[in-house]
Amino acid sequence: MSLHTLSVLVENRPGVLTRCAGLFARRGFNIDSLAVGPTDDPARSRITIRVDCAQQSIDQVTKQLYKLVDVLKVSELGATAVELELLMIKVSSTPERRPEIISLAEVFEARVVDVGPAAVTFACVGPPDRLEALEELLSPYGIRELVRT
Repeated sequence: MSLHTLSVLVENRPGVLTRCAGLFARRGFNIDSLAVGPTDDPARSRITIRVDCAQQSIDQVTKQLYKLVDVLKVSELGATAVELELLMIKVSSTPERRPEIISLAEVFEARVVDVGPAAVTFACVGPPDRLEALEELLSPYGIRELVRT
């Protein structure tokens, strides 16, 4: 099994996302990442789906996606695709340890977005492996909240 990213161009109509995601659910695939957004044409949207499965299964799902009425085009994004995620992380911090935590996060080009009396919140955009490394380095300080897209 390996990670595959599909880009699906669809008509921008209610229920299209449900039908596309349902196709993966019926086949027993866990969707690792799902993003939807409009294109330059307001009548169309692009769904980006990342799943962990075999190549043969992706080929079958691609054929089944084309059978859905609102699907216009399906393409698998290869190794040349740029993959970035957003990480928002709130770390416990006393005033004495705050400079240490901030300097550690700055190595990963994370921005401070909020400073509270007992915590600091960072935002960082980057490849998934880089965000995992940041998360791992900040975990000894105590992660209060974490959101990744």
